[in-house]
Amino acid sequence: MTTRPEIMRPDSQASPFHHGERAVQSRLGVRSIEKWASQVIRDYMPEQHREFYQAQPFMIAAARDADRQPWVTMLVGDEGFVGSPDPQRLTLAATPTPGDALEHAFRDNADVGFLGIQPHTRRRNRVNGFVESNNDQGFTLRVAQTFGNCPQYITEREGQRVEPVTDIPVQRGDALSAAQQQWIANADTFFIGSGYRGDGDDASYGMDASHRGGEPGFVEVLSPKRIAFPDYSGNNHYNTIGNLVLDARVGLLFVDFASGSLLQIAGRASIDWEPSEALQNQGVRRTIYIDIEQTIELTGAIPLRWGTDASAQRPLRLVDKIKESEDVASFIFEAEDGLPLPEFEPGQHLPIDVEIAGFDAPQRRTYSLSSAPQDSQYRVTVKRVADGLVSRHLHDHIEPGAVINSRHPAGEFLLSCSECPLVLISAGVGVTPMVSILRAVTQTPSDRPIWFIHGARDGDHHPLAEEVRTIAAANPNVQLHVMYSQPRPEDSSGPDYHGVGRVDGALLAEQVENPDAHYFMCGPAAFMADMQAGLAAKLVPTEQIHYESFGPAS
Repeated sequence: MTTRPEIMRPDSQASPFHHGERAVQSRLGVRSIEKWASQVIRDYMPEQHREFYQAQPFMIAAARDADRQPWVTMLVGDEGFVGSPDPQRLTLAATPTPGDALEHAFRDNADVGFLGIQPHTRRRNRVNGFVESNNDQGFTLRVAQTFGNCPQYITEREGQRVEPVTDIPVQRGDALSAAQQQWIANADTFFIGSGYRGDGDDASYGMDASHRGGEPGFVEVLSPKRIAFPDYSGNNHYNTIGNLVLDARVGLLFVDFASGSLLQIAGRASIDWEPSEALQNQGVRRTIYIDIEQTIELTGAIPLRWGTDASAQRPLRLVDKIKESEDVASFIFEAEDGLPLPEFEPGQHLPIDVEIAGFDAPQRRTYSLSSAPQDSQYRVTVKRVADGLVSRHLHDHIEPGAVINSRHPAGEFLLSCSECPLVLISAGVGVTPMVSILRAVTQTPSDRPIWFIHGARDGDHHPLAEEVRTIAAANPNVQLHVMYSQPRPEDSSGPDYHGVGRVDGALLAEQVENPDAHYFMCGPAAFMADMQAGLAAKLVPTEQIHYESFGPAS
């Protein structure tokens, strides 16, 4: 086994992005994301990620064939086929089926990218690295980078195992058949693999596996040799697009969830950076075109089947709309059928589908719940963003009596301890999950130390302020500290805020001295990066730091 380049350590000064990703971020004006990404893109798996991967019935994998062409496949093994002997390694007791484009790809030192995704919980995490060793039963992945992804655009599905097929038909081609074109036109999900490996500062990067989703028809079949799909706003990392601007070779995987069949596509990508105004109004930021060079169809290749869970969709009626601040409003919903709503954990979010005139399909978004689990209604508190399609529609057009569809609350931003001291830190509309957590943990009187630390511009831009003040006043164990960066003349020091400036590491060090405290954070990327750096300076163990980040509002 040959020696690999040194893997980037989290305390290194190296960027977590290669120069293709950085170039795209610069072009799109989001280079500031690096400060946050440097805190959360790790070269080891947090314990929560290790547990997540080891519970998966399948893994999406991207790698290259002998001609260096990227492909994507789905690896499936017996229950428990994914292991993690330590935070730097994953073991997979599975190999691709015969005829798969990546049948011989997982050799020693091969660059690989993996995506773990749970359709029924809409949770996903990404990890990339290289094959450290392999045998006939599977291989070991050495982690180079790992990070979580938001649940946006994931379709809920419930899966089950079936008996595997021993003789899998393989159909190869250089263009899409009529049946394959229909398959793609009906798809609401596919997976994309891309890669780049450079030298020097870029030596730590290889393959990436990513998910794309939307309403059926979001992938457009232009011809048997060409397809196109939209690129929506996301986490601003631009891993896939950053790879493609340096190496246009790309692999796609479409899964027939009802039959277990796989359609692998290899081709070359091109990017339309300025789609039409009509597409931009639908949230499309770019359009990616794929010119198809090879196809492989594997019929019934995987022993898993999924169906969409129609019961997971629940019509909700808006019963109240409350202006919380200059640009934030709360929307309170109850079940249209009058039955109890599904339970949720404080910190989780609510996926909703919003019908907007002029759009063929509902627009899907997720918003943190600001209500408490004991409430009989759901409350989401949403900031109106000037170019946010759904947030503008909610603020400007949705009124009490309107009905929207929702799915079960979800998310992993959860209380991990029942008695530990809590530090709830937020900025802007990031206060919403913190209020849900605060209300839950103060439901009964307690001596549990709780710090609620929030940053806002001024009193006009401080949502849910009075609610938090009331809770803090009623609970002596809650210490409230609010910072205003630009207080108005009518804002009063003491009743309204406690300091001028921003929430930063120095403030945390001043306010919180308990070494057993668990920190929960939510806010814009730059704020989260500052908080992570401040907690690192305090030598707070990573297992005591929990965060929920939000991407570009829409």
